[in-house]
Amino acid sequence: MFRAARRRRLLLALALFLLAPLVGEFLLGNQPITELSGLVMLAPLYGGGALLVRETARRTGRGWPTMIVLAVAYALIEEGPVDQMLWNPHYGGFDMGAAYASTHIPLLGTSVEMIEDVVSMHTIWSICVPIALVEAFARDPRRPWLGRVGLPFVGVLFAAASVLLGVAQAQSEHFVASPHQFAVAGTTIAGLIVVGFLLRGCPAPGSDADAPSPWTVGAAAFAVTSLYWLRDQLPEGLSTWWPVAAWLVVVGGAVALCVRWSRSRGWGAPHRLALAGGALLTYVWVGFTHAKEMGVSIPVALTGNVVFGTAAVLLLLAAAVRHTPRATPPEHHKAHALHRHHH
Repeated sequence: MFRAARRRRLLLALALFLLAPLVGEFLLGNQPITELSGLVMLAPLYGGGALLVRETARRTGRGWPTMIVLAVAYALIEEGPVDQMLWNPHYGGFDMGAAYASTHIPLLGTSVEMIEDVVSMHTIWSICVPIALVEAFARDPRRPWLGRVGLPFVGVLFAAASVLLGVAQAQSEHFVASPHQFAVAGTTIAGLIVVGFLLRGCPAPGSDADAPSPWTVGAAAFAVTSLYWLRDQLPEGLSTWWPVAAWLVVVGGAVALCVRWSRSRGWGAPHRLALAGGALLTYVWVGFTHAKEMGVSIPVALTGNVVFGTAAVLLLLAAAVRHTPRATPPEHHKAHALHRHHH
């Protein structure tokens, strides 16, 4: 029994290791299906990061507040010191400097809008959504999956992947950020990690109100995350600071609402899965909008969208089935009634 439980935990860890890059890159449409071999490099970074965030929180008795804050730190690590997208004005051959110039803050060494994009995508989809989906298949989601050897191994793997990718990016992009930019990012990342450890577990129920149905929670998550991606449809000529401010308002409102819901009576695993599921379905439709940007033929790109989108929906359905209350068999009701009658 012990070996079976250990094997199950390792399978869950492996699932998260692979799911994080599949959601963060392939479902989004950043990578075509023909580049699946890229998981060799992406999994240690994305999957290793997701595992470190999850295992650190669970091993120290903390919960989702800590995981969310650590996920923000991961976002800044990946797009800061690792691939330097936060600072490179010509990252990936695109004129990033011009695209984000209107909200650039010299003191930060980067753009506020860029930070919002990086934090949104990696915190929600690269880290939190995969963790929530895989934990939906765990018997006890609060229990760590990696042991004394597994966790350090993942840490070394993540660090090695980060260094290798960072060096490769610096060489291919011919760009290295300034010491000031690295210092600001490093200080911010360290501060986030400290805050993450200062937070305790999820708040205990503190409201007499009933939690909304998981369907309502999922619909809200889908609407809010879709709204984020629809910001590109705003009319031209609008000041860039308006969507930046709107992002702060929407994120603040969403966090406040989730805190309120999580303290409501009846809040539980189905609701957490619904939050992740709503966000996951947003990436399903967003992936199709990136078909023209994948560097492959449209039929190949769309084939990948269909494959990854279908797999995401099936995974979500499988997780939902596990959390669907099962009707109590009539025989059980009868036996329970007889037991009460005799006592």
